Amino acid sequence: MTSTEALLRSLRRELRDGGLRGCLLVRDLHTGAEVGIDADVPLPSASLVKVPLALATAERVRRGDLDGGQPVDVAPGRITTPGPTGLSRFRHPARVAVDDLLYLSVCLSDSTAADALFDLTPPDRVTVQLKAWGLSGITVRHRVGELTDTPAERFETGQVHLAHALAINAGASAEIGGRGHRLPQLDTTRASTGTARAWADLLQALWLPSAIPADVATTVRELMRHNLVRQRLAPDFSSDATTWSSKTGTLLNLRHEVGVVEHADGQVFAVAALTESSVPASAQPGAEALMAHAARTLRDHLRQR
Repeated sequence: MTSTEALLRSLRRELRDGGLRGCLLVRDLHTGAEVGIDADVPLPSASLVKVPLALATAERVRRGDLDGGQPVDVAPGRITTPGPTGLSRFRHPARVAVDDLLYLSVCLSDSTAADALFDLTPPDRVTVQLKAWGLSGITVRHRVGELTDTPAERFETGQVHLAHALAINAGASAEIGGRGHRLPQLDTTRASTGTARAWADLLQALWLPSAIPADVATTVRELMRHNLVRQRLAPDFSSDATTWSSKTGTLLNLRHEVGVVEHADGQVFAVAALTESSVPASAQPGAEALMAHAARTLRDHLRQR
């Protein structure tokens, strides 16, 4: 058994013991070397779709189809559970420019702002744009608002664990990734989906020269660099000698993060960590620490090769 095989076996066991099934990939963007676990298994993307949405929107601004300063009228957010930020918490109508909607959508993961952008560029158009740039493996099928119509919104705060139990048990007989899941948001045949490899490909296209216009890529990289949701992988990738740019995605028992870590010595790694939890609880800091540990261990393995 090689050292890589032994490492992957150990990480699979650690994830399993911690109640996680993970799809991870870490890629050295300079050499192309990569290492991962189940990197080609599709999982529902949740809020990760806000990155392709930002790309498609920024491209339309570049082409002149949209004006970044164009004001958009946004109705008050529908506050259903504690936690949403930005426009999702507004109680009165607001008028926000397209560029500022991009900031709110990516940096604050504001779903109301994202759906205001989806009103301008529908999900199928986002997918078409990705394919036009040669990016496959990520499909955007619905607006973000559909992610707030799950069993979690039907239970009282103290009973949210029951929604997580339903999500876990409803998919227990399905293969990893939720194909055939009873909840449409977790069914990979109906939900917006992506694989760890596809997300790594998108990150590579953002950080290295690609079919994505340079100014569009720069816009989205900057948004990801200023992401404020940083409790998941950031503790293991942020330091005075690194820059961590990322986007998270969370839905019921799904916890994802994709990002790029840039080291002061010039090394650059794309990191995609997609996970499903088998523990019926909404707050799982231990699971987030475990997925971060697994991602960093894969990164460290590549650095030592």
